[in-house]
Amino acid sequence: MDPRPVSFADLGLPTPLVDELAHQGIVNPFPIQQATIADALSGRDTLGRGRTGSGKTLAFCLPMLTRLHNSGNSRDRYRPRAVILVPTRELANQVRDVLVPLADALGMRTATVYGGVSYTGQINAMRNGVDIVVACPGRFIDLMESGQIELDAVEVTILDEADHMAELGFLEHVTRILEKTPREGQRLLFSATLDRGIDKLVRKFLSNPVTHEVESNDEEDAAMTHYFFQVTQGNRFDIIADLCAAPGRSLVFTRTKHGARKLTAALVAAGVPSVELHGDLSQAVRARNLAALSSGKVDTLVATDIAARGIHVDDIAVVIHADPPEEHKAFLHRSGRTARAGAEGTVVTMVTENMRRHVKRLARDAGIDPITKTVVLGDDILTEIAPGERTKREMPDIEERRPQNRGGARGGQRRQGGRSSGGPRREFRDRDDRRGDRRDRDDRPRFDRDDRPARNRDDRPARGGGEFRNREFRPDDRPARDDRPRFDRDDRPARNRDDRPARGGGNFRGRDDRPARGGDDRPARNRDDRPARGGGNFRGRDDRPARGGDDRPARGPRTENRGSRPGPRGKADGARKKPARSY
Repeated sequence: MDPRPVSFADLGLPTPLVDELAHQGIVNPFPIQQATIADALSGRDTLGRGRTGSGKTLAFCLPMLTRLHNSGNSRDRYRPRAVILVPTRELANQVRDVLVPLADALGMRTATVYGGVSYTGQINAMRNGVDIVVACPGRFIDLMESGQIELDAVEVTILDEADHMAELGFLEHVTRILEKTPREGQRLLFSATLDRGIDKLVRKFLSNPVTHEVESNDEEDAAMTHYFFQVTQGNRFDIIADLCAAPGRSLVFTRTKHGARKLTAALVAAGVPSVELHGDLSQAVRARNLAALSSGKVDTLVATDIAARGIHVDDIAVVIHADPPEEHKAFLHRSGRTARAGAEGTVVTMVTENMRRHVKRLARDAGIDPITKTVVLGDDILTEIAPGERTKREMPDIEERRPQNRGGARGGQRRQGGRSSGGPRREFRDRDDRRGDRRDRDDRPRFDRDDRPARNRDDRPARGGGEFRNREFRPDDRPARDDRPRFDRDDRPARNRDDRPARGGGNFRGRDDRPARGGDDRPARNRDDRPARGGGNFRGRDDRPARGGDDRPARGPRTENRGSRPGPRGKADGARKKPARSY
């Protein structure tokens, strides 16, 4: 490689890209960019390896944009021209932030595709046509299977942080996506390592790739200083809180989501405003917390390894390993959130008694030589690595204030991508995907209420002939309600139940002395004096003939002990346990 300094203009980039980079204050490429851009511009498949924070995003974005610009192909609906696959949502947003200004300079459209948010905006973007898609593999597969993305027009496919995608189990998804892209298209793969199956991807999908590996030099290593603080479990939190309370931004890593939540709450209670970042948070909350850190509302982020890659926040002064990771690769990626692009940074690892052998192995595998010290609260080493006055303050309000909808009847309508109350979810339809031939609301004729004549109730004519209905005016031929004869309830004789004659003879129905039904000459009914039923005229249960005809023998007289007769359905005597009924 030519050691003389070069500019982006010397690498053959289009003038709009060079001007946009200069506007951002980026003039000279980093080593990984200088090494890969020339070969990528020539159309060769490229394999890039470099430390985190070395500038890999521009190393693949700039040649991709240049190739799309030079090809002159137009974008089409549902058919992107380039795909960038990344392992996490945060990394997707970081790539998008770098890519969008450069793509706008060339008049290209971009879209970001990942889970945790509504499908609607992503589908609308595909429907309208995009040049470049930055995507996480899971959601991208969903859109492919639903027919929202076709890959036959892809000219460039890029895999960023391929080794991390393998760690997260995305290799199967990545393989399915690459198999759908045209074989003649260009492919660029960037990864810190080539293990966990990345070598198989390279052999299968990259054609005679050129490999560029840029190792960090001594000057870059010197910009990051490692400390191993030997602490007790009792003073561990006090030291973390002291470092985070110093001026500057801090990034604290924990091993578990629960640990991140617990440590964040403890720091806030101690007067150190902090936000958390882990997989249990929704995408909206994750974006809000990152925005609070980037904007300076808070200076401390407590995160799991989800933030070890793809999180770029300027001026991270200190990275704290509250819980040392399991592997040295995770340790390096965590530590790489500081001292990025040549800046200085400090990395502090909390080492309790039971972790000392483990962190020694981490240091050996990571190839670092840390400064090891036993530290208690108040030691000079704390102010040496994190100078400044420690101040305690309340947690600021980081909630986004949404404008209230004052649209009357439309105030309860759901927001884009949300769920309406009581109805099924409509994932592929929203307010923004209305058909283009639908007339705009502003073009419809509008009837202003102020243009209507004022209504005066006093000017209405009296009702009549069924045409008007007014309560105050009646036609003369209709008698007033007061002229109708009135029957006063007070004129009726009072009714006294005690003076009523006894019921009888069919004319009255007295309950106490009424004769037996059928007339006075009928004897009173007495259940005990009733004759036995038989002959078909009465339905006695004891001597009625068997059902089915007169030729069947009648049942014998009933005895007091019903258990003596045969049981139902051929059961033996006494099998029926239900007691006999008596009349």
